[in-house]
Amino acid sequence: MTQIQFNLDIDVLKESVMNSDIDSVIKASIVLVLNSVMEKERDDFLQVGSYERSTDRFDSRNGYYERELIMSIGRVNLRVPRTRNGGFSPSLFEKYARCDQAFVLSMLEMVINGVSTRKVKNIVQQLCGESVSKSFVSSLTEQLDPIVQTWANRPLNTTYYPYIFADAMYIKVREHNRVVSKAVYIATAITEENRREILGIRVDHVESYDAWKAFLHHLQSRGVQSPRLFITDAHPGLKRALKEVFVGTVWQRCTVHFKRNIFNVLPKKGVDEEKLGLKRIFEAVSVNDARRFKDEFLERFGEDSKLEKATRILEDGFEDAIQFLNEPNKFQQYIRSTNSLERLNQEVRRREKVIRIFPNTQSAFRMIGAVLMQINEEQEMKKIIRSRKG
Repeated sequence: MTQIQFNLDIDVLKESVMNSDIDSVIKASIVLVLNSVMEKERDDFLQVGSYERSTDRFDSRNGYYERELIMSIGRVNLRVPRTRNGGFSPSLFEKYARCDQAFVLSMLEMVINGVSTRKVKNIVQQLCGESVSKSFVSSLTEQLDPIVQTWANRPLNTTYYPYIFADAMYIKVREHNRVVSKAVYIATAITEENRREILGIRVDHVESYDAWKAFLHHLQSRGVQSPRLFITDAHPGLKRALKEVFVGTVWQRCTVHFKRNIFNVLPKKGVDEEKLGLKRIFEAVSVNDARRFKDEFLERFGEDSKLEKATRILEDGFEDAIQFLNEPNKFQQYIRSTNSLERLNQEVRRREKVIRIFPNTQSAFRMIGAVLMQINEEQEMKKIIRSRKG
């Protein structure tokens, strides 16, 4: 019959009980149980008890080795039994690996949600009574690399995206002992079912024609077909790249950026009527109404020299800014501007501010990609919940 051996200094447990050190009592008790379980598993594996002889013996005991395990109660030291041929492995670590993994994922989630590595270190110490270094927390985040890479390169050929939004934001990255600005390209989309999805991310040196072309080619290589509308600001490099990569796609200029460009060149005072006239144009519900309101505005104010810059911008960009009015009504409020993408950028920026300066480009891609993954999953969950309620 197998004997369960308690491989623990019982004096430690007695002392803890006498001193009412409940944390130590719990730890010592858990060590007692876990060591006993592993001892029992080794006996079952060998199919022979200690000091027993058997002709069927295929392996033998070979003492113990020390191993630490971080649990919710803190770090515990265990005596792990081993065999001479090395074929035995306790199931304990296999089971508690999930606990360890949950512990690690909790730290990763804190980092993704904008908690600094210093604060994560302090939180872990308060929860577990154990100290972990900032570099340890940072190294854990590297486990996200393959996950983010897989998501950022997932195939997109099973869904048609009629409306795609794109924008770039700037972050600070340490490179060759210098702090430099880098552009983060993000693309989102609306499906034919009016479902939002984040399509991709890319980190590059600057916002340029070549960088935009590379990003659009990346989307295309993953199966993105030419959308009906591509909604962006008026970056010339993006407009040029769009014509070359997604042939036949109509460019929709963000109406918010467009109106801002016009209003920025208006005189500061005395143009209230002119502002109302401009707002009327962009509140039109049809292409014909928008064109008529624009013509009326130009007929009334077109000769005013103080409005020369504003009217020139209006005429140059007007047609590109009203293309959304050719689309179904249920989409128009969502595709007239890049506001949805701007809000997404703000959420990324909120979490990025905690880091301030990324140690390298890969860390920036990792963190921002993880944030976008999380937001994308939340959007999917909201969609599922809405469909069930419906």
